[in-house]
Amino acid sequence: MRYFYSILCCVYMFGVNAQVDQSQTGAWYMYFYNLDFKESRFGIQGDFQYRDWQGLGDLEQLLLRSGFTYRPKNSNVKFTLGYAHITSGVFGDSDDTSSESRIYQEALIPQKIGGRFYLTHRFRYEQRFVEDQDFRTRYRYNLFLNVPLNKKELVKKAIYLALYNELFVNGQKDIGNNQTVEFFDRNRTYLGLGYVLNPKIRFQFGWMNQKTDAIGKGQLQFSMHHNL
Repeated sequence: MRYFYSILCCVYMFGVNAQVDQSQTGAWYMYFYNLDFKESRFGIQGDFQYRDWQGLGDLEQLLLRSGFTYRPKNSNVKFTLGYAHITSGVFGDSDDTSSESRIYQEALIPQKIGGRFYLTHRFRYEQRFVEDQDFRTRYRYNLFLNVPLNKKELVKKAIYLALYNELFVNGQKDIGNNQTVEFFDRNRTYLGLGYVLNPKIRFQFGWMNQKTDAIGKGQLQFSMHHNL
């Protein structure tokens, strides 16, 4: 009976993945915020994201994430302890959703190379409580690169090239109910353009390709980055 149930799970997962139209470009709409408390090394940061399978009207995910930050003395490194809640939809006409609660720890390390290359390394460790699955963990590394095009620095009215690549690795393969995943979870590669409206607000528009062990899909990304 156990083996029969495993086969059913595999068939079900294959069916779900097969329904996803990989040729159809989706869209992510994102707002990122950051606030450093005055005369303090502490602050808050987070993001709100609406992700759609087809642009609008077919929920992929609604992600709400916030955390407390700390910046050590004489250092540019920023540490975050935060929480996220994710509601995930199913591709197509179905209105079914599932939920996930997530605790995460993060280190953000900015680096400038030469006069124009702004690098940021982001290391993130997640503890995931996914509906109908066992407790899971995941490791993430993202390398961001911003390059001003019409100015020497990321100052007001600067247009810049924005690139990133993020790798996701699962902490375990067994996720409960006779379900397993690979250690490789996914990879995201992004290319876009940004505009610095003022010292507190930036906008970006670009294209991201996300690959898992099952599918690959393109996403348009629209984002606002806000220093409160």
